[in-house]
Amino acid sequence: MTSDDTTGGAGAAAPLPSRLIQRAGRELSRVRALPYERLAPREAVRVAYNVLLRRDPDPEAWEHYAGAIRSGVWTRADVADRIRGSSEYRTQVPFGESSFFTSLHASRCEFVVGLPPARRIIDIGGGHTTDGRGALVVLGYPYPFDELVIVDLPQERRHDLYRSEAYGDQRTDAGSIRYEYRSMSDLSFADDRSVGLVYSGQSIEHVTETEGDVALAEAFRVLEPGGHLALDTPNALVCRLEQDSFIDPDHKMEYTLDALTAKVVAAGFEVVTARGLNWGGTGVARGRFDRSEVAAHNGIYYDAASCYLLAFLCRKPAG
Repeated sequence: MTSDDTTGGAGAAAPLPSRLIQRAGRELSRVRALPYERLAPREAVRVAYNVLLRRDPDPEAWEHYAGAIRSGVWTRADVADRIRGSSEYRTQVPFGESSFFTSLHASRCEFVVGLPPARRIIDIGGGHTTDGRGALVVLGYPYPFDELVIVDLPQERRHDLYRSEAYGDQRTDAGSIRYEYRSMSDLSFADDRSVGLVYSGQSIEHVTETEGDVALAEAFRVLEPGGHLALDTPNALVCRLEQDSFIDPDHKMEYTLDALTAKVVAAGFEVVTARGLNWGGTGVARGRFDRSEVAAHNGIYYDAASCYLLAFLCRKPAG
């Protein structure tokens, strides 16, 4: 028998029985399937870093966080929260090009969280395809309200992309929600000066410019003096760099910063802030559209003209 014979002999490692191999495999699968809160401290820190920061922790952070978990000072969820709140997470872990629409959604959430509180609200075009609470609540509007009226087209009048379940009135933890299935330019159900906030999220571009004028006039009518109109909509200047045609087959009009500013001012509103969502960066400055750059620059920006979405907060004069 030669020394490289692996079938047996003195000094050769005995093969593990197949049942032990199977048992080890099952145990490894069990460990891998453990919930995050049951992982060993160092493994929990590694997972949090890998998922949130897309890297392994440096030795000092690894020991610091793992030690805090072992001592009971922080839970594993606390560690994840601290990473989420870090500047590295916000500024150095950008959305990728494949997450373009997720990035836009995150920016719109930031915009909605910053809207003013109001007890009576109208959300025009505010239906959500999968959640009966509507877009404003799902995007994170933080304040309780007495009534939120969601205005949206009946299902049979919607583009195929936006058809969903026809939701009914409901009571939520935030407040009472009811639906008005009609054109966004028809707010005849609401009395003059009866609403504190009108929100138009990704909706004014779905009607003609004439219908948009009517919708703004109706919003002005129903708002109480000092009440607010908030709207976000695609920025035509940047969108035309992306493609020659409208970016959505259901769009009727896409506005530039100057055109939208003129439009809301003509309707009687004061512009409180005109900001942009998802900055186009150096690409837009050179007259070209870079999808990965727009996705990476999520958030609210002062340079609205170079952003993919426009985000306005307007006010009806108090006088």
